[in-house]
Amino acid sequence: MQREWSFARTHPLLTSLYRRLFVMLSAEELVGHLQEVLETQEVHWQRVLSFVSALVVCFPEAQQLLEDWVARLMAQAFESCQLDSMVTAFLVVRQAALEGPSAFLSYADWFKASFGSTRGYHGCSKKALVFLFTFLSELVPFESPRYLQVHILHPPLVPGKYRSLLTDYISLAKTRLADLKVSIENMGLYEDLSSAGDITEPHSQALQDVEKAIMVFEHTGNIPVTVMEASIFRRPYYVSHFLPALLTPRVLPKVPDSRVAFIESLKRADKIPPSLYSTYCQACSAAEEKPEDAALGVRAEPNSAEEPLGQLTAALGELRASMTDPSQRDVISAQVAVISERLRAVLGHNEDDSSVEISKIQLSINTPRLEPREHMAVDLLLTSFCQNLMAASSVAPPERQGPWAALFVRTMCGRVLPAVLTRLCQLLRHQGPSLSAPHVLGLAALAVHLGESRSALPEVDVGPPAPGAGLPVPALFDSLLTCRTRDSLFFCLKFCTAAISYSLCKFSSQSRDTLCSCLSPGLIKKFQFLMFRLFSEARQPLSEEDVASLSWRPLHLPSADWQRAALSLWTHRTFREVLKEEDVHLTYQDWLHLELEIQPEADALSDTERQDFHQWAIHEHFLPESSASGGCDGDLQAACTILVNALMDFHQSSRSYDHSENSDLVFGGRTGNEDIISRLQEMVADLELQQDLIVPLGHTPSQEHFLFEIFRRRLQALTSGWSVAASLQRQRELLMYKRILLRLPSSVLCGSSFQAEQPITARCEQFFHLVNSEMRNFCSHGGALTQDITAHFFRGLLNACLRSRDPSLMVDFILAKCQTKCPLILTSALVWWPSLEPVLLCRWRRHCQSPLPRELQKLQEGRQFASDFLSPEAASPAPNPDWLSAAALHFAIQQVREENIRKQLKKLDCEREELLVFLFFFSLMGLLSSHLTSNSTTDLPKAFHVCAAILECLEKRKISWLALFQLTESDLRLGRLLLRVAPDQHTRLLPFAFYSLLSYFHEDAAIREEAFLHVAVDMYLKLVQLFVAGDTSTVSPPAGRSLELKGQAGQPRGTDNKSSSFSAAVNTSVPEKELLTRGRGNVKMPTLGHVGDMRIDSCLGHVPAWLAIQLDYFCQSPSPVV
Repeated sequence: MQREWSFARTHPLLTSLYRRLFVMLSAEELVGHLQEVLETQEVHWQRVLSFVSALVVCFPEAQQLLEDWVARLMAQAFESCQLDSMVTAFLVVRQAALEGPSAFLSYADWFKASFGSTRGYHGCSKKALVFLFTFLSELVPFESPRYLQVHILHPPLVPGKYRSLLTDYISLAKTRLADLKVSIENMGLYEDLSSAGDITEPHSQALQDVEKAIMVFEHTGNIPVTVMEASIFRRPYYVSHFLPALLTPRVLPKVPDSRVAFIESLKRADKIPPSLYSTYCQACSAAEEKPEDAALGVRAEPNSAEEPLGQLTAALGELRASMTDPSQRDVISAQVAVISERLRAVLGHNEDDSSVEISKIQLSINTPRLEPREHMAVDLLLTSFCQNLMAASSVAPPERQGPWAALFVRTMCGRVLPAVLTRLCQLLRHQGPSLSAPHVLGLAALAVHLGESRSALPEVDVGPPAPGAGLPVPALFDSLLTCRTRDSLFFCLKFCTAAISYSLCKFSSQSRDTLCSCLSPGLIKKFQFLMFRLFSEARQPLSEEDVASLSWRPLHLPSADWQRAALSLWTHRTFREVLKEEDVHLTYQDWLHLELEIQPEADALSDTERQDFHQWAIHEHFLPESSASGGCDGDLQAACTILVNALMDFHQSSRSYDHSENSDLVFGGRTGNEDIISRLQEMVADLELQQDLIVPLGHTPSQEHFLFEIFRRRLQALTSGWSVAASLQRQRELLMYKRILLRLPSSVLCGSSFQAEQPITARCEQFFHLVNSEMRNFCSHGGALTQDITAHFFRGLLNACLRSRDPSLMVDFILAKCQTKCPLILTSALVWWPSLEPVLLCRWRRHCQSPLPRELQKLQEGRQFASDFLSPEAASPAPNPDWLSAAALHFAIQQVREENIRKQLKKLDCEREELLVFLFFFSLMGLLSSHLTSNSTTDLPKAFHVCAAILECLEKRKISWLALFQLTESDLRLGRLLLRVAPDQHTRLLPFAFYSLLSYFHEDAAIREEAFLHVAVDMYLKLVQLFVAGDTSTVSPPAGRSLELKGQAGQPRGTDNKSSSFSAAVNTSVPEKELLTRGRGNVKMPTLGHVGDMRIDSCLGHVPAWLAIQLDYFCQSPSPVV
């Protein structure tokens, strides 16, 4: 943005005003006034920075004055961490640097001078270093790639012990550059980093680098230092771009020039790979031989190729001459036939090829490519069509031009059609804004005539981001016309105006069905969208007097007035009648899909204009419109529902990835118009007010929130299962739900108020269900939701409770219900309590003088207990409930180093039995998380150590823990609570955790508890199933039999005496096929599979001998479990 405020781009009236001011004041006075204003007043930065540009341009001495002032600002900033001084200094330097080295030193030079040595401002203390990198890191999301490149290539000098600060920042900056698709490795050697302009393509920059390097070589006679450094430190760019640009084959001069000398110098310095140099020499020799071969007549093949191309050009010229001569109209058909013949000769098609039917055309709209011969031939055809149309239009309107256009298009509907569509894709999708008016008119008319022949044309498969099914040719043009930036919006408007106007003129005497069949409904909808968006006149209702006539003539004139033509078409009677057709009328959903593709930073509308347009479109146009016409029947909730679904569909579709204009990723990791989210916020707030007016005073709205119903329907439509694809799709969908919920008022999660008559609102129930059924599995980690959604819920909880008669009692009641209905909310609060507590305290104390509610105090006490437990001092007693204290202790253990917790874990001997059992379960979840997550906060050895220490304590105190491996929802004491905290994936992997800890089991455990062998067999079968199929759903105890965990066996049942011994099953020498085919009672073994990267097979073959013997005896007993 700052480059738009440079001296050259500032309005002449403003620069003239500045120059007049400079006549009256000296440079010192001007800098002094500038400093005083910035220190004492709020300023308009555009005016201030344009003033800085004018100052350094008009006063040569201003450079030193600004440098001194900036130095003082930087000293103040680092002395007392003044962010304002830092911001001012960076803005002033960057603005002055935009005026070039003659006016001010480059930004790269200033940055190196300020931070590249031990004398830099940041070198005085660690505090200064942290301040610098915090400032630079906060700028990263908003920085231009140029400045990020400067910071990476010329980083601040940092002492070794603080090196992590620098590496973290560089990693962040490189990630941002990768998001912007800018490669740091492909930067040019002499690229101007002081410029804030666009990034040059590597190939183009390499050519500039070569010329610069040769120039330096001419003056010094030595290889430039920059080139030598690049050959060592920037070898990928040097080898992949610089050398190929330098070693471009050519006819070598008889007297070696500077380029030859430079190449030879690099060769002697071993800076050119021998193979590359040899290839270059051979290519140069071949280039020298070609002229000689041509003189001898060897170039017969190129000449033979050029001859048909020349004949095609001549035939097209003859057709164009006939366009303006009425006496030649009769020979047009014959001339088109000649063109078809010449075209076939150019492309090398046989006569028989024309009979070959093409079932579907494959086209890549992102990277369309043509062979050179096809490219030249198609360009001739398209250029000729555009010129013929302009020539014909100069003497007659489209309806009186005869059939020449239809005949011409038929020559393109054979084997050449794929090449024509590919070239149209290149022109319309990738080069559209650069096309001239005759090109736009010609290609629009061509699209109409291709649509006229749609029944004879094959479908086109364009791949993503378009739909997967084949598209008819008219719909292809809809996909090629994008509406994202200012340039693409106006180009799309021109093309749609030209295509619709030509269609209405050409087929004016035919039915509306003919008019609509030539153009896709999507193209007509885009025209409506653009008219509403770009012209406020189109938003007003039309009267009978406003209906205009349509004329083709103004469009084909050199000075075509596109705005006038578009408004004329908009008010044309026939076009208004066409819009009454249901399939071409722009609906609310169509509008949303198109609006979401707009890139706000490159929009034709300003922020204010865009907001006004959104307000009109939603509240004045689509909301009151009937649903039959694509509106919402005045139903605000229906409007919100359509908006949310459109938003979700867009961000889940490949359209949000495909942005050739390269804009940022803004919402949920996708490109899209962020302002639409703001409109959703406003609409939801209005909806909340409407519902509050309906509910009687003192009552709680019982209505469920429509958002959760949307989420439920969308989740039901997704593929279920534990496959990677299904899981990732579901996770992506849920993350988008979460982002939408976070953008909306917190009352969406909890309701606006709680009352004693209905303490748990329907919205609370909906949110709890979403957490338990979905977020627990896909949006949580380590037994906790993310911080943002946790804080959002508690903000909503406090806001709602504070509206009740007894806020403290209501908070206690809701959080007490959370223990059974949604315990994951409370474990999440424990994890994020350090950041959550200040927010809750602040909100509570603003409205109530009493202490925090008791249930919130329990969270405080749980955190305090965990902190005291891990401290060297004596630990305080664990508060109730035990599971909450155990969760707090588990989360605290995860944050402590392994060597610091060994002694502290010995304190477990003094804790209550229930707490130990819960703590063991949470530790098991931590162990599985360390396996499943590469960046887990708990590393694997530490997780094993913690689990082993807790297990040892449990067995020492003879506390039963086997129930943790047989949890069910019907178990009110453990199962219902713990299964709502742990993700399903973790509970499925409990058999893996069981046998991972096998070496820590005491041998007398199997003797002491009969249930141990029951559990061991069950866990082993499920572990085998995980290894074989990756699923434990088919492994369960036989019908009518359950594992008794209190030492009591169930009723005996028949046994399968053919069942093999357990010791054979665990013997690794038994072939896997034999293991899977031996009898296992009623257990069905599916095909071989795996679960992620976890080494389940390592557990299968390492059952200790003592346990194998016990299990072998157990499996052959009269009443075995399996």
